[in-house]
Amino acid sequence: MLPDRLPRPAPVDNTEYRARRAALMAALPADSAVLLPSAALVTRSRDSEFPFRQSSDFHYLTGFPEPDALLLLLPGRAEGESVLFCQDRNPARETWTGIRLGAEGAVREHGLDQAFENAEREARLDELLDGRSILYLPLDDGDALALAQAVRDRLASRARRGARPPHGFADLAPHLHEQRLIKSEAELALLRHAGAVSARAHRRAMRVARPGLAEYHLQAELEHEFRWQGGSGPAYASIVGGGANACVLHYVENSAPLRDGELVLIDAGAEFDLYAGDITRTFPVSGRFGEAQRALYEVVLAAQERAVAAVEPGATLAAIHDGVVRDLTAGLIRLGLLEGELAARLDDESVKRFYPHSTSHWLGLDVHDVGAYRRDGESRPLAPGMVLTVEPGLYVPADDDIPPPFRGIGIRIEDDVAVTAEGHEVLTADVPKRVAEIEALMVNQ
Repeated sequence: MLPDRLPRPAPVDNTEYRARRAALMAALPADSAVLLPSAALVTRSRDSEFPFRQSSDFHYLTGFPEPDALLLLLPGRAEGESVLFCQDRNPARETWTGIRLGAEGAVREHGLDQAFENAEREARLDELLDGRSILYLPLDDGDALALAQAVRDRLASRARRGARPPHGFADLAPHLHEQRLIKSEAELALLRHAGAVSARAHRRAMRVARPGLAEYHLQAELEHEFRWQGGSGPAYASIVGGGANACVLHYVENSAPLRDGELVLIDAGAEFDLYAGDITRTFPVSGRFGEAQRALYEVVLAAQERAVAAVEPGATLAAIHDGVVRDLTAGLIRLGLLEGELAARLDDESVKRFYPHSTSHWLGLDVHDVGAYRRDGESRPLAPGMVLTVEPGLYVPADDDIPPPFRGIGIRIEDDVAVTAEGHEVLTADVPKRVAEIEALMVNQ
């Protein structure tokens, strides 16, 4: 019997993409323009490419799934404010790489005002951008900058004949990324689904885990579930670290054996319609926590649950992180891994020895999603529609000078949390994290 499949959420529709473009243009000067390239195919080796993944910014504004495209937004243009350039229709190439939408398909399927194939790009760009005072583009994209500069140079060379080149370029990122930070209901539905798929994958890995398997066996279980549920695969390189490998924050080799008596840390999430899930769970390979493992785990769990509970409008990531630091520091003092008074250890930041990272990051189309974390030098207040991770951890290297039972233990617990008007919603609650729940799932596999 095949495993069941979760119902798929509705995709973002063209009405929302049009609204996103309109909101962006409304935040920019009326005589400006936006120039935004898509992602390109990336060579893997010789004549094979990595699977194509659209640029998150480009996807957010268009939903257009092909490489080598260019979006122009032209506020106030009577013939249409959104113009797309895309790959030419080419039956010979399409035999090898699949049917391309072409200009007509782009307008029909994605609700853009106008589209042209790339063969017309150079001839039309000057006309479309003539008279636009500022071009907004990703300034960290060398190809986009070169394209904009070429247009400006051509228009400047014809200034005596009435051409009006742009006065300058400005970075699109602050405007677009601020917009992306607040998720719509359609985006939240996709993030819930990515979280639910990721949770099923983690439960599956817990059920399968046992001594004698390797880290990559659990990775295979995770990523099979991602694809079985219709995701494109992992949202980032899956981390499966057994034993002391869990103390390497971005461990991705996933090649070591899983040993009886050790913990395994899994940090993995599914990508669905380009939206990311991001879950970390730590559990015993053999299904039962040892005494020291459980004691350290309970410290992390208490800090994580308190931090999740603190997520609400008006709270800040800085305050949530400070609470985690306090809880972890107090827990380490109780266990004898740190010495002295709590206030002194908070002052000297002793916990950084075991907890070197932040508690949260934004989540959305990118696993470390865009949007400013600070405003006017201060941690910004949370607002409904923001989505973040909450992921405290403790990592004790195997060669650390602490009581031997704690050496070589790495623990992280991470959930995805949406800020709501009433408080918060945990998008990844379907995977256990309390000790009794984990042990019950693994014993009853």
